[in-house]
Amino acid sequence: MKRTMTSTGSDPEAMDSSTPTTAIEFSGVRKSFGKNPVLQGLDLSVSKGEVFALLGPNGAGKTTSINILTTLIRPDSGSVLVSGIDVAIDPNEAKRRFAVTGQSAAVDEYLSTRENLILLARLSGLSPRESKVRATQLAERLSLTSFIDTRVAALSGGMRRRLDLALSLVVQVDVLILDEPTTGLDTRSRRELWDEVKELAQGGTTVFLTTQYLEEADALADRIGLLDRGRLAGLGTPAELKAKVGQGMVAVHDDRGTTISQVPTTGTVRDISSVLATVEPEFAEASVSLRHPSLDDVFLSLTAPTTSVEQPQTGE
Repeated sequence: MKRTMTSTGSDPEAMDSSTPTTAIEFSGVRKSFGKNPVLQGLDLSVSKGEVFALLGPNGAGKTTSINILTTLIRPDSGSVLVSGIDVAIDPNEAKRRFAVTGQSAAVDEYLSTRENLILLARLSGLSPRESKVRATQLAERLSLTSFIDTRVAALSGGMRRRLDLALSLVVQVDVLILDEPTTGLDTRSRRELWDEVKELAQGGTTVFLTTQYLEEADALADRIGLLDRGRLAGLGTPAELKAKVGQGMVAVHDDRGTTISQVPTTGTVRDISSVLATVEPEFAEASVSLRHPSLDDVFLSLTAPTTSVEQPQTGE
C-alpha cells in the first residue's frame, strides 16, 4: 500500500477544529469481487483519539476494508466517512484527513533519512525552511537523529519502519492508518514501534491498525474488531472479548506434568486458595498454573477457517 500524501498549508500541526468526535465510520459497507462477497454490511465506528485494531483470518475482509477507507477502491454499497468526509464522494478531501503506513517501507533507498523527510514535506506543500525543520523534529521524535544523514539502504529494518512512520507524520492528520506495521520486525523493534504508536495516540491521533500479531493488538488497542467472512464477529476492548470466551483456569499438575485438576477461577488469592485446599495431601509437591483467556482463544472461538480469496489484485 502506498503512502497518501497530503497538503494542508504551511502549518504541519494545524488541525481542523470542526473535526467530529467520530474519526472513522463504516455504514452498511458491502463489496464483492465477481461472485465472491468480501464485505457483507460492515458497520463500524471509531472514535477520535482511539487506537482501533481490525483483526481477522486471511480473506476476512481486512485489506478490502483498508482499501476502501483509503480511497483505493469503492464499496458496492454503504459509506465510509473519515472525519465526516465520505471517501467515495470527496476522496481528495478525505485524503487530507489521513496518512497511511503500509506493509512495506515506502522509502527511497538512495536518499538519506533527512532527504526522504524533506522530499515528502516539500511534496506535501511545506516551504524549504519548514521542510528542514519538520525533518529534524520527526527524526528526534522517532529516535532517528543518529541516522538522519545515513542512506536508507544502510538502515536496519526497524529503522526503516521508524522512518516510514515518520514520513506518515510529516503533515498532521486526523487519522493514521497502519496496515501490518511491524511485519518482518524483530521483537525489540516491534516493541519500540509500539511505544511510538502509543505516544501518538496519547497526543490525540486516531490510529486504525490491522495486524496479524494478536499480542500487538492486545498491547496497543483500546478496542478490537474481529472480522470473519466480511462481518464483525466480535467487537470490544481486549478484556471484554476475552471475557466472552471463558474464565481463567487454575490447574494442578503432578511431577510428570499431568493435570490433576482444573477449575475456573476469578484469579483472586481467595479463589485460588480455595481450589488448592481441595488438593489431596499426596499431591503436596504438585505444581500450579494459572491461565487466563487470550486473544488467541477469542480468535479461534469467534472465527472459522476460510479459503476464500479476499481481493485477487492484492491478496490479504
